[in-house]
Amino acid sequence: MAGTHAVLLTLLPTVLVLIVLAGVESAAVKDVKDKAQGTSKRVFMPASDASNFFKRRGRRSPTTYEEYYAEQRVKMSANERRREHLEEQNNEYENYLEEERDEQYERTREKNEQWREFHYDGQYPRYPHHRQYA
Repeated sequence: MAGTHAVLLTLLPTVLVLIVLAGVESAAVKDVKDKAQGTSKRVFMPASDASNFFKRRGRRSPTTYEEYYAEQRVKMSANERRREHLEEQNNEYENYLEEERDEQYERTREKNEQWREFHYDGQYPRYPHHRQYA
């Protein structure tokens, strides 16, 4: 008896949900043809407008001086930005190399000094050019 009550209590909410959802229209897919045609009219344009959309003038027609000058200014500003960026990158790299070389030189110098101090036995001057007689 308890088993049938448990089964009925689990099936009752699913039946209620199915009854409620049967009356609701689907929100995912709508069968409205008129609305789809209206959006296609907004997206697609007549052939006469489409032919002039991307090219305002013919390929062989000469550019005006103002257009040419504007293009050159855009190119020059892009080249200037590129040059400044590369110059900045070069300066950063040169600074990095200089610091690395300085650190390497300092490490080598300290290592050499430690080696000399460790191997010096006090019997002779550390450097041959400090000797009094040659």
